[in-house]
Amino acid sequence: MRRFLVRVFLLAALLGIGIGGWAFWWVDQPLRLRAPSLDLSIEPGTLPRAVAQNVASAGVDVSPDLLYWWFRASGLGRQIKAGSYEMEAGLTPKRLLSKLTRGEEALRAVTLVEGWNFRQFRAALAKEDQMKPDTRGLTDEAIMALMGQPGLHPEGRFYPDTYTYAKGTSDIAVLKRSMRSMDKRLAAAWAQRSPAAVIKTENQALVLASIVEKETGKAADRAQVAAVFNNRLRVGMPLQTDPTVIYGMGAGFDGNLRKKDLQTDTPWNTYTRPGLPPTPISMPGMASLLAAVHPADTSALYFVARGDGSSHFSATLDEHNRAVNKFQRGQ
Repeated sequence: MRRFLVRVFLLAALLGIGIGGWAFWWVDQPLRLRAPSLDLSIEPGTLPRAVAQNVASAGVDVSPDLLYWWFRASGLGRQIKAGSYEMEAGLTPKRLLSKLTRGEEALRAVTLVEGWNFRQFRAALAKEDQMKPDTRGLTDEAIMALMGQPGLHPEGRFYPDTYTYAKGTSDIAVLKRSMRSMDKRLAAAWAQRSPAAVIKTENQALVLASIVEKETGKAADRAQVAAVFNNRLRVGMPLQTDPTVIYGMGAGFDGNLRKKDLQTDTPWNTYTRPGLPPTPISMPGMASLLAAVHPADTSALYFVARGDGSSHFSATLDEHNRAVNKFQRGQ
């Protein structure tokens, strides 16, 4: 009897070692996926057993019980984080658990471009098929209320950048990040303003920066473009900048700016109204914000495009007219 019990014990021990060895081998083996890439969504509060079932339901050929055993045996099952994950070919049980406990969500990215207006921002977000379109159908005013800024015009209030987001993220969340980013960058730029800048408030700096963003074809010209408008504001000269007129035309702009458009009054027409327009006309980047508060040291009051992206700057109208003839009319 004693020999029999010893044999049973040894057999059980060998079986346990074999199973343990197989288990250690299994956790490093690639899982079989029914597609090259699978999405896995884990809601807050989901228990490890349910997570294992979700993995199998997502298209992974694995026993939920076996996967749950691995989660428990590792001691990390309770550390699995909610989120949206992507499972790709070659994923092992060990790597899967690491991904889930580290919260390595599958992130998408959307780029909001410098110089875009808010309408273009909204259109870009609406095209993101993995983003929750909570602003769809809302007016700009309603969106700003959701941002905690009721009554504030949205133009210029969002920073153009590339934003990453997890699948299912609300477009409101991205807009809030963009707004916070603009607030921080505007404050940082304002803290560096030059005594030569005639603008008096952060809002004026944002408006001027939005114009500089639209008027600058070459990055090196930004500070000089800002200086031209700064100088015009100082002497009470109309800004007479086409992008403000175009902005005031809204959807009515067909791509061609005509003389009658320059003469048609809107709150943003800087040919018919003095000073800065009432709101920004685009979303400026950091370089334009800095240029607006730190314009170049120049007496230029005019500039004209050379045709290569850069501009020619002039201090007098006669010099400017000669530059127009040279670069625009080929005379």
